[in-house]
Parts: sequence; structure tokens; C-alpha cells
Amino acid sequence: MNPDDVLVLKQGGILLATGMAFTFGFLLLLVLVTKGAALVVPRFNHLMPDTVAKAAKPKAAATDDNAAIAIAVAVATARG
Repeated sequence: MNPDDVLVLKQGGILLATGMAFTFGFLLLLVLVTKGAALVVPRFNHLMPDTVAKAAKPKAAATDDNAAIAIAVAVATARG
């Protein structure tokens, strides 16, 4: 093996380790900032509260004639 090849491999390994360390550090920082924001943001929620939409009442399933007919046909078909 040529000495230049060994040097290139060493440099590649150093670059690989450095890149992985920076990536790990950045992701760790991102997780810490996210957890910190999750602790701080609820303290200021009273300034801009979320609006809760009123839920519409669901329709009763028994009033849908088409569904009842489809179920009756499926049951009759399945029984033969």
C-alpha cells in the first residue's frame, strides 16, 4: 500500500468522525431545545390560547335508510 493511500484513509476517517460528532452534537442540541421549549411555552399559553372548535353532533346511524338497505342486502347475500 502506498503511503499516500494511508494518509488519505486517515484523513477520511478523521473527516468521518468529525462529521458524525457534529451531527450528533446538533441533534442533541435540537432535542434539548425542543424539550426546553416544551417546558417554557405553556407558561405563555394564556397570551395566545388555542381556540377550540365546537364539535358537531354526529348523526344517528339508524336514520340513514341507504345504509340500512345496504346492510340488509349484504346480510341476505351472505346467508344465500
